[in-house]
Amino acid sequence: MSNHLFPKLTLASLFIAISLPAFSQVVPAATSGGALNVAIGAGFSDVRPDWGYGRMEGGALWVDLGLNRGSSFMRGLALEMEARDISLGRSPTQQPHNFREDTAGGGPVYYWRRHRNFQPYAKFMLGYGSIDFEGFKDQPNYKHDSRTIYQEGGGIEYRVFKSLWARGDYSYQEWPHLFGKHTLSPQGFTVGATYEFRHVRSY
Repeated sequence: MSNHLFPKLTLASLFIAISLPAFSQVVPAATSGGALNVAIGAGFSDVRPDWGYGRMEGGALWVDLGLNRGSSFMRGLALEMEARDISLGRSPTQQPHNFREDTAGGGPVYYWRRHRNFQPYAKFMLGYGSIDFEGFKDQPNYKHDSRTIYQEGGGIEYRVFKSLWARGDYSYQEWPHLFGKHTLSPQGFTVGATYEFRHVRSY
C-alpha cells in the first residue's frame, strides 16, 4: 500500500470509530424492540475491470445494518459491508491469463423509503482491493498488488415477498496509484437478492 494513502485510511478509520458510538446511542440494541435492522444479500456481478478485458463476471456478498427507529431520515441510513470476487470470463487467448480483482469494504448507504415496495439507494465505501496479473518484462515476479480503494454507487431494491428483495446495483471503483502512477476505474452492475431478518422495514 502506498505510504501517501495511509493518512486517508487513518482518517477514514477514525471517522468510523467516532461514528459507531453515536450509531449505538441511536440504536440501543438489536434485541431492544428490534431497533436494528439486519439484512444479507448475494448476487452476480458483470464488471468492466479496466484492464485488457472487455467485461468479466463474479460473485458478490453484502450485509446491511440499518436503523428501525428515529426520524424518517435516520431510518433510511444503514452501514453496508460488501465483498466481491471478479475472476470469471478470462479468455484463454488473451492476457493476463490469471487476472483477478477481489474487493472488500464498507460504508454508509442511504435508502429513499418513500414507497413500500421500491427503494432506491446510494452508497459510498472505503475498502481493500487485491489484484492478480501476469508479470511485466522488466518485473517478471511482480504478479500481485493491493490497494485502498474507493467505491461509489447506487441502485434500487424491489420487494418480491415480505422479507425478500430483488436488487439491481451499479458501482464505480477507484484503485489509485497502481504500479506507482496508474489508476484503475472498474465499474459494473450486480443483480441479486437481499433477505431481511424483519418482515418489513420500518418506513
